[in-house]
Amino acid sequence: MDVTHYVIPDWKVVQDYLEILEFPELKGIIFMQTACQAVQHQRGWRQYNKLRSLLKDARRDCILFANEFQQHCYLLRERGESMEKWQTRSIYNAAVWYYHHCQDRMPIVMVTEDEEAIQQYGSETEGVFVISFKVFPAVVCIRNYLDNFWPDLKAAHELWDSILQSRRERENESQESGGKEYPEHLPLEVLEAGIKSGRYIQGILNVNKHRAQMEAFVRLQGASSKDSDLVSDILIHGMKARNRSIHGDVVVVELLPKDEWKGRTAALCENDNEDKASGESSSEPMPTGRVVGILQKNWRDYVVTFPAKEEVQSQGKNAQKILVTPWDYRIPKIRISTQQAEALQDFRVVVRIDSWESTSVYPNGHFVRVLGRIRDLEGEIATILVENSISVVPFSEAQMCEMPVNTPENPWKVSPEEERERKDLRRTHLVFSIDPKGCEDVDDTLSVRTLNNGNLELGVHIADVTHFVAPNSYIDIEARTRATTYYLADRRYDMLPSILSADLCSLLGGVDRYAVSVMWELDEITYEIKKVWYGRTIIRSAYQLFYEAAQELLDGNVSIIEDIPEFKDLDEKSRQAKLEELLWAIGKLTDIARHIRAKRDRCGALELEGVEIHVQLDEKKNIHDLISRQPLEVHEMVAECMILANHWVAKKIWESFPHQALLRQHPPPHQEFFSELRECAKAKGFSIDTRSNKTLADSLGNAKDPSDPVVNRLLRSMATQAMSNALYVSTGSCAEAEFYHYGLALDKYTHFTSPIRRYPDIVVHRLLTAAVSKDKMETEENLFSSKDLEELCRHINNRNRAAQHSQKQSTELFQCMYFKDRDPETEERCISDGVIYSIRTNGVLVFIPRFGIKGAAYLKNKDGLVLSCGPDSRSEWKPGSLQRFQNKITSTTTGGDSLTFHLFDHVTVRISVQTSRCHSDTIRLEIISNKPYMIPNTELSHQSPLLLKSELVKEVTKSVEEAQLAQEVKVNTIQEEYQEYCQTKGRSLYMLLEEIRDLALLDVSNDHGT
Repeated sequence: MDVTHYVIPDWKVVQDYLEILEFPELKGIIFMQTACQAVQHQRGWRQYNKLRSLLKDARRDCILFANEFQQHCYLLRERGESMEKWQTRSIYNAAVWYYHHCQDRMPIVMVTEDEEAIQQYGSETEGVFVISFKVFPAVVCIRNYLDNFWPDLKAAHELWDSILQSRRERENESQESGGKEYPEHLPLEVLEAGIKSGRYIQGILNVNKHRAQMEAFVRLQGASSKDSDLVSDILIHGMKARNRSIHGDVVVVELLPKDEWKGRTAALCENDNEDKASGESSSEPMPTGRVVGILQKNWRDYVVTFPAKEEVQSQGKNAQKILVTPWDYRIPKIRISTQQAEALQDFRVVVRIDSWESTSVYPNGHFVRVLGRIRDLEGEIATILVENSISVVPFSEAQMCEMPVNTPENPWKVSPEEERERKDLRRTHLVFSIDPKGCEDVDDTLSVRTLNNGNLELGVHIADVTHFVAPNSYIDIEARTRATTYYLADRRYDMLPSILSADLCSLLGGVDRYAVSVMWELDEITYEIKKVWYGRTIIRSAYQLFYEAAQELLDGNVSIIEDIPEFKDLDEKSRQAKLEELLWAIGKLTDIARHIRAKRDRCGALELEGVEIHVQLDEKKNIHDLISRQPLEVHEMVAECMILANHWVAKKIWESFPHQALLRQHPPPHQEFFSELRECAKAKGFSIDTRSNKTLADSLGNAKDPSDPVVNRLLRSMATQAMSNALYVSTGSCAEAEFYHYGLALDKYTHFTSPIRRYPDIVVHRLLTAAVSKDKMETEENLFSSKDLEELCRHINNRNRAAQHSQKQSTELFQCMYFKDRDPETEERCISDGVIYSIRTNGVLVFIPRFGIKGAAYLKNKDGLVLSCGPDSRSEWKPGSLQRFQNKITSTTTGGDSLTFHLFDHVTVRISVQTSRCHSDTIRLEIISNKPYMIPNTELSHQSPLLLKSELVKEVTKSVEEAQLAQEVKVNTIQEEYQEYCQTKGRSLYMLLEEIRDLALLDVSNDHGT
């Protein structure tokens, strides 16, 4: 480690300035156990976990020293000595010991805010320097740490100034303000006793982003969810009842008397208009409460926007305290102290919340860093990453040094040792992959063959990532931290470096690769499983097929082989023989998959609908297309084979490690979440039975309108929204009955088939290898304990949610870019057919099949006018009123004309973009006719399921292109940076089947996943 000194921060510095210590430039930091425990006990879980993450990060030059367990460092607390003084004394004493332990060769700098400590210890030990972070009035003569050691680290100086200013403002405010805006939170011991007795209820606060000022809900958690008679969430109505809690906090709630219960607001609402909605009608009263305490503050970095110049000026000359507006509607405005408000008003900025006192209407925070300009593509993408706590730093030199080499000069080869240890399938099995076109990270292949006894052998062969990623290596720790590959609309951030993800772990055609295989012997007629084999193999994929080509072959269209490279250089005889072999394999795999699917269907497997839109871009970020899922039978064939492998691996690892296996759990949904689905189906004369997954699957299968296939899609989408989240769990932390996967109708399930892009699959590969290994002791050493695995599952579940949200938000960003530069009045693309799928008091929710968009369409505008349609069915706004019924809504003008919209009516909708300076832009829908939209004949003749592919939308990202043209000289540098960062930019970045493989019961607009 190339450092000139070691830094030991005092406990108070670690508490207040941890984010400065996170700067990668600051190296050689030694965190004392005493300081870490002070953070844990005084700053809570969130801050302590940030500190733990910093210490666990192999990329950072910092360590933990357990000074209280070292004989010569531990000091007893003296009689009458305050805890704070003892902590500082203990840390200084440990610093002196550490200096002598290093044989007095490495200077130690102890950084503290304690002026007495600086005066007492500053010159006590030669080689141990005790100084402050910055100059304080009482110690002006002391050379401070940042100014002397890091004078050029401007960002750290600015961050320190911001934090200090925030603290001073907070101290001044508490001295000046006597009145309270909110009640004080109850002490922890009172909260814990109240939860235990049942008086109070514990849960996580979820703010309704559409009514962020008025509506939040608390979902029961832990003991509260088991012991309470409540079957629904608890409504927290208004900011006062929320009592300074922020979205995501673990709160303690006291229920209000039943006569004070309120209902959810039934009206549609503009996001910027929540606080004006108090007079609108609401649904049936539901349990309502108020927050009396916060058990865990889950605060994070927030992206905010400064007020416009005129707004700052309206606050007067004394405008150092600025109210900034978070990008996330669910977060309240944050007050920060800065003199840069005018300079930063055109930028997205990161801030952190420091406190929210009972005397303050708003939380106090401080400025951290600038992200980018408002509406600049890179700035908006950076915003999405920060809002989802996604860090995408380059892979480090230490991590890349662990990677294998594969160059023309030094090509990678199968080692003789591995040839001896593995089953070699290269000459015995026809192995091939089926993936989206242009796929780089091919992590699964299939095989099927007839055995000598007449039975069949089905094989699923998965990339052996764990051969290259050793447990607890630098790259393993990085992959564990990332947990998943993040797919955005125009890019992806890989979990592993491209030498693995796109090369040596990618099962490409015609090259030797290591795999972990599951192979079943099946009855030749019934396809019943006779036996199963698990193990490490060597494969060579014969064909790298794309889905459309595989489907054409399955349908008998053999002319598609002209598009399959492996057939190009063959003579006619060889071509015919290989074609027949491949046709048989694809046909047989499809037959087997149908049998497997039918068996799961009999058990209640669900086929659900998610609104999945994939944004196709060219190299200049022009949008080629907005593509929704177009299911093919080969999609289901591949998915069924992957599900089968995941299921059998789950059984194997659980049998071998019943208390430390990683499984994928999908609990049954709450029945009350199905109420809207049942009501909507009833409007069409269908009955949906939700008592079990089997009855639900059968009901959805019968709920088909022959004249309108969109009806069944919408009903399945509503069923998806009602689902619980699927989660990773450690088998040691829950009962066997809880392993069940509701959506797939399987008693045990895991993720084994995508180790290139999912860390849970890497864990499962190690478990499976240990389960079948001859050397049990050596392989089991690398497995997680039940407790560690439980903590890892929590982290992975959190990162999965972040990946889903960021994917959805980036798709919405590009959808808005697609429509933004078009004139909705004249542009044909902005007019589309929509289907009404929900009725509200002031409008309807509409689904646009062509673009996969869901959104609100108002029937009453802000001026109080209602929508009316004339004889030509064109809409206009007139004075009148609305009357809502269960399955319809009627608009009546003062002139007596009435217009009724029913559930599942087709209407013509105009699509435009509602821009926002502080938040993300959103799609705006307006009903312009009560009749279905008829596609013009000229368009119909070339119409794809979604868009005309011949018309690419070149103008969507004009500003981005212009910026690129202006910086063409930087192109080579950028490409070099991508290689250095080892991140990939793929052409087809929303890998459709990557999600279908998991059978993700996911409507990305509603936070659900499989």
